[in-house]
Amino acid sequence: MHQNGEEIRMERVLNIHIEKLPEGFYLATSDSVQGLLAQGRTVAETLEIARDVARKLIEAQKEREIDLELPPVNETFDYPLIIGD
Repeated sequence: MHQNGEEIRMERVLNIHIEKLPEGFYLATSDSVQGLLAQGRTVAETLEIARDVARKLIEAQKEREIDLELPPVNETFDYPLIIGD
């Protein structure tokens, strides 16, 4: 699919689990993408790293023709917004 000469990318939903470690860092994992593991000092940093890792893992799986079947983003949805002090 192309619009104005640019490829349109469909956004997909990838659920991740975030856990605060005893050392104070945050750890993100996912049951949907095998191998997704990201660690950061804040939730925002952990999400940023997890997004980058997920893109790379998904691209690698596409190259091996493995379909993850991640659901598309709905027209409306709830999203928890994390705001620091």
